[in-house]
Amino acid sequence: MFRDANVGIEPLGLGTGFGLVLLSNLFWGASAVMAKAKNTGRLSAAERASLLQTSRITAPVTVQVRPSQVVVERDVSFETLPGYKTIQIQKQAADILGLSNPFYRKHQARAGARSVVDGRGILNFASYDYLGLNGHPRITEAVCAAAREWGTSVSASRLTAGERDCHRQFEARLAEIYGMQDCLVHVSGHATNVSTIGSLMGPKDLIVHDSLAHNSIVVGAHQSGAHRIVFAHNDIESLAEILNQHRDRYERCLIVTEGLFSMDGDGPDLAGLIELKTRFGAWLMIDEAHSLGVLGATGRGLAERQGIDPAQVDIWMGTLSKTLVSCGGYIAGPAALIEYLRFNSPGMVYSVGLPVPATVAAMTALEIMFDEPDRIRRLQANGKRFLDGAKARGLDTGTSWGLAITPLILGDSLRAVMLADRLFRRGINAFPIIPPGVPEKSARLRFFISASHEPSDIDAAVDAVAEEFETLSAEGISVETVARQMR
Repeated sequence: MFRDANVGIEPLGLGTGFGLVLLSNLFWGASAVMAKAKNTGRLSAAERASLLQTSRITAPVTVQVRPSQVVVERDVSFETLPGYKTIQIQKQAADILGLSNPFYRKHQARAGARSVVDGRGILNFASYDYLGLNGHPRITEAVCAAAREWGTSVSASRLTAGERDCHRQFEARLAEIYGMQDCLVHVSGHATNVSTIGSLMGPKDLIVHDSLAHNSIVVGAHQSGAHRIVFAHNDIESLAEILNQHRDRYERCLIVTEGLFSMDGDGPDLAGLIELKTRFGAWLMIDEAHSLGVLGATGRGLAERQGIDPAQVDIWMGTLSKTLVSCGGYIAGPAALIEYLRFNSPGMVYSVGLPVPATVAAMTALEIMFDEPDRIRRLQANGKRFLDGAKARGLDTGTSWGLAITPLILGDSLRAVMLADRLFRRGINAFPIIPPGVPEKSARLRFFISASHEPSDIDAAVDAVAEEFETLSAEGISVETVARQMR
């Protein structure tokens, strides 16, 4: 039987193997006879009789095309997805150890420095409401007024029918902070990076980013089709070496890093980055998602902290969901860049505009940040208190600057999850971060510090971590020991 993916060809009335042999014999037999006739010009009586007999035999044999009868097994199960299998293994390990699931816990109150989970009050170190503005009466009143006037959605992309005055007013204020000509607000922080990087760069370009850059930066780089190279975390020399070796092979080059890294609580040397982007003719993009409201005397971010004119950076990115207690993201930069993104950024062109209440919430939070600078001072004092206390107890805080984010690095993923579970039982909520969120063997608990935390909250958390960590170390539990139990 001749067969491709969709069609079967089979002589009627004949078994598959026998039919193929018979067709082959008939074809080659008739061909030989005809070849002799051509060469001699005549056939003998016996040869003519043979040819006639061949014709009589083959005449009834026909070929029919019909759908393939082969049944192909195809996997349509979600349970066989590799990621799903990993989740089940993690659940099995948690059951063996009696651990509660730390993921997707339902909070029953507004989560700030404190929250309520399962009807129990907790100290919360898993929220990036850095200045404690979520639920601020001034913001709530402004949002309610905006919702009454404008509703809860602009009901279209800004390109078509979703543009509102508040969008442009807020963008102008953000641009002013960074000394930029213009700004563009997207409805999603993650999509802001993906869409901006993905639409700016192409296959003939080079993107070089910090090895610990956020997922949105990596996804945007992949989507762009540009060549992507990572440089060692906050390592200016590593970046310089890469640019020296590769820059001239590409048309455009984009250097991307973060102002304050969300997993490590540290940041880059901005002056060094500016020098390199100038020397090698590249664009420099700084992700300020966790920097605004945290770095600098007035919360203006990395440039203010390091005493540098922000206009020397080409692209500033930020989000509205941290200090500004709303949702969305923004790009601030030269007018030509913003005009280009207005018509080419998929996250802008093909997505609904930011709702007016969300825009007003972020804009009001920004005003409060400047009106109440003591919030920034309290946040920075709390961050330093936590970092100093953790170091004094011998805990590994990595390279954290001790501001809004400080990790406690344990290395072993299981110990990180177990420590988080034991702290939660003591009324302290700090989230465990395990691979692939961080590199292998760098699992940690991440503490988000808020201006709303009391000094006693900080001290209680540090003491509890030190006590539970010591107990875990004495027990000797690790991923390897549990893996042996599961075999």
